[in-house]
Amino acid sequence: MSATAGERNWWKNAVIYEVYPRSFQDTNGDGIGDLNGITERLDYLKDLGVDAIWLTPVYPSPQVDFGYDISNYRDIDPQYGTLADFDRLVAEAGKRHIRVIMDMVMNHTSDRHEWFLQSRSSRDNPYRDWYMWHDGKGQTATSKGEPPNNWQSLFGHSAWQWDETTRQYYYHKFYIQQPDLNWHNPAVHEAFKQIMAFWLKRGVGGFRFDAITALFEDPSMADEGVVLDKNGKPEINAYGDPQLDDSKTDNQPGVHAVIAEMRAEADKFDGSAFPGARVMIGETYLPNIGELRKMYGTPRQPEFELPMDTQVAFINKLDVAAFRQRLTDAELRLGTHTPLLLFDNHDNPRIAARYGDGVHDMDIQRVIATILLASRGSALMYYGDEIGMKTTLPKRKEDVKDPIGITGWPKEKGRDGERTPMQWDGSANAGFTTGTPWLQVPGSAETVNVKAEERDPDSLFAWYKELIRLKKTVPAFEDGANIMLDAENTKVLSWMRQAPGTPQVVVSVNFTAQPQTVNLAIGGAGIGPRKLKTLLKTPGAADPVALNRIELGPYGVYIGEVQ
Repeated sequence: MSATAGERNWWKNAVIYEVYPRSFQDTNGDGIGDLNGITERLDYLKDLGVDAIWLTPVYPSPQVDFGYDISNYRDIDPQYGTLADFDRLVAEAGKRHIRVIMDMVMNHTSDRHEWFLQSRSSRDNPYRDWYMWHDGKGQTATSKGEPPNNWQSLFGHSAWQWDETTRQYYYHKFYIQQPDLNWHNPAVHEAFKQIMAFWLKRGVGGFRFDAITALFEDPSMADEGVVLDKNGKPEINAYGDPQLDDSKTDNQPGVHAVIAEMRAEADKFDGSAFPGARVMIGETYLPNIGELRKMYGTPRQPEFELPMDTQVAFINKLDVAAFRQRLTDAELRLGTHTPLLLFDNHDNPRIAARYGDGVHDMDIQRVIATILLASRGSALMYYGDEIGMKTTLPKRKEDVKDPIGITGWPKEKGRDGERTPMQWDGSANAGFTTGTPWLQVPGSAETVNVKAEERDPDSLFAWYKELIRLKKTVPAFEDGANIMLDAENTKVLSWMRQAPGTPQVVVSVNFTAQPQTVNLAIGGAGIGPRKLKTLLKTPGAADPVALNRIELGPYGVYIGEVQ
């Protein structure tokens, strides 16, 4: 059975919702979220309006990096459930027209994976060349010498770990327990094609490819450059190491060929729940829009449908000029490709921590949600964004679960703060578990929770839900171009969504704590001082009379259809 064009292109205006399974919903009282918990909350996700859920890894794992250290790619970790539970989740999600997207971690495995256990057993084992093994500098029969070069783990200190069994170092871009695979070995390629096929046959809606730009390293093994501060001295990171420039270990030649190869493999499959409707998403932290465009591939060798636009995501300050430029880049410099916008995920402090001012946080989160959902393209949001969950950092080192925080304390407190349990209601454990939650539920859950916000028409939840509805039902939002308006304004970001044969829609967001008035009746955009039909506005704000006078309160938002 072949898919319709709409089914194949569902992702072009999609809302994708990242679920951190450990923290979403626990159904068996062990304090850890599970697959049945996600199934239990599917009606909530359908009501919110999401098209797909991306699950961070649920494969068997020692949980050193909470699932990103995978010991078996073809099963479910018992703490999350069983393959039968997973199949039920996919089936129930499908009934609600929600796709399930898996995390595909190809850069590294767990050191408990059978491949690595074989690889480290002897130098002549058939799996030896599946990983990155090297002699040390100055190594002798009695001395291990020094690590092969100065490359560092992203999580602190040398990226090389000495292994006494076979007397060589292995490379790990991340934790010591996450050895990097050798992507120069064709057998590794074939293994992952088979892994993808295993899950595609189970009806998954696609994959999010983790750490994809880290697959290859410079074969010369040369040292990386040290980043210098303004005084010419080495910058020191949170782990006490010199900051390196990643020039030899990130976005190296070979990455695009692997993505194209995996895309070709995925294109062979029709998902059982949604025929032909799988998508490939890339975790793509890149230095500029040109490098991002390359991640889409070419017509002859397509790569990701949706590489993440981290150019917009992590500006991390309310800078109108920066947002205008990055959104213009996404509109004009990606060709016909669909941007994937995001602002939040499990590796970064939540939105309020990066953009908030401590006074207007709720209104600022409305601003960010509007940019995310009223711009052209697909939108990726993180669980709890819709109710305004905040990063809640541990106060003591002994409470830290994330090894990054243990290594880097107190400068680096880890990522626990943005992974706290979903705040469903105002009860002691926020409706997340009947047991002891794996991370403490923030005190804010008493008032900031789904149950309370569902009843409040002025809540952030109501704002997200209405924005998502507009994204799906307003013709100009579905596939209209983004055209920047009032482009010299340094305090208000305004743009128009325009699609042929449909009414124009204007969006205006105030980036300041002071009231602002904007005039969007500018001839260059082809719109005069006409009237507006309000589609959405900050609660309590007045409707503007016409395009030439839109009044915005502090961090105010207005969306209107041009009459």
